[in-house]
Amino acid sequence: MEIKEAQAAVDHWIKTVGVRYYNELTNTAILMEEVGELARLMARIYGEQSFKRPEDEANAQENLGSEMGDILFVLLCLANQTGVDLGQALEDIMEKRKIRDAERHANNPKLKS
Repeated sequence: MEIKEAQAAVDHWIKTVGVRYYNELTNTAILMEEVGELARLMARIYGEQSFKRPEDEANAQENLGSEMGDILFVLLCLANQTGVDLGQALEDIMEKRKIRDAERHANNPKLKS
């Protein structure tokens, strides 16, 4: 699915099932909450924290995708609410990085293996 299609799909869902968008501040708070849930899971899968229950560990990889999906959904909501074309925003940031970071990472000794 293209980003523009994703924004349209979220907008359609909100308007037909979700009744209306939460306000921008509420959605920003929800976004932070979802990012926190992803961070918690990442700390357990890739970090040094352990899972409290074995069944949580068994579903960890599936939950990782679900948490990322939650983040993407809320980000798409915010983009729709604020009139941001996320596809264009991504193109713009990639162009910026291509120019700004053309040699930066290649010359970073910390990234050498």
